[in-house]
Amino acid sequence: MNAAGLERSIQEIWALFKETDQRFKKSQEDFDRRLKKSQEDFDWRLKKSQEDFDRRSREADREIAEVRKAIGDLGGKWGRFVEGVVAPGVERLFLERGIVLNRTHPRVKAHNNGQRMEIDLLAHNGDVAVLVEVKSTLSVNDVKVHLQQLADFKTFFPEYADRKLYGAVAGIVIEEGADRFAYQQELFVIAQSGETVILLNDEKFQPKIW
Repeated sequence: MNAAGLERSIQEIWALFKETDQRFKKSQEDFDRRLKKSQEDFDWRLKKSQEDFDRRSREADREIAEVRKAIGDLGGKWGRFVEGVVAPGVERLFLERGIVLNRTHPRVKAHNNGQRMEIDLLAHNGDVAVLVEVKSTLSVNDVKVHLQQLADFKTFFPEYADRKLYGAVAGIVIEEGADRFAYQQELFVIAQSGETVILLNDEKFQPKIW
């Protein structure tokens, strides 16, 4: 190859190198641009996800606060129902059955060997005590739970060991069969009627003494 041909070959190779370098630079610029855009997209999505999470977290906190307030209001109303309607009604209803109850105590609690018992309403005099389980909706299972409370009561409250103990269940709504089951278990059954309460037990009813 003569000198002229060699010079031309060198120029062609150099031109090829320059073209390759330009393509590489362009590819690198395209890659950097796409990477930057991807990073910007990722940052935007991450920011939006965080904003969505924060918004949902605030909404959840607000809903929890509303539920807690509703529960608190319900507890207050329920306490007023027990004390304002059931308690005086129990005194009247049992007096009609010849049982004088001169003291009523809502939400009586006791502990024994790490176990806990809470009675919705305890009514008593010097000789008799009545345990009343009060439910918004009374079920058969509620009756069964109360029967166990009656069985355990004097263990938790030994000061009542020498008194006759009767059981009663009360409900604003009484599920089908719950009143019949309670009657068969020799419990008094109390139901809401307007702004007062009534006994569903007939005159032939004989309550169990625990």
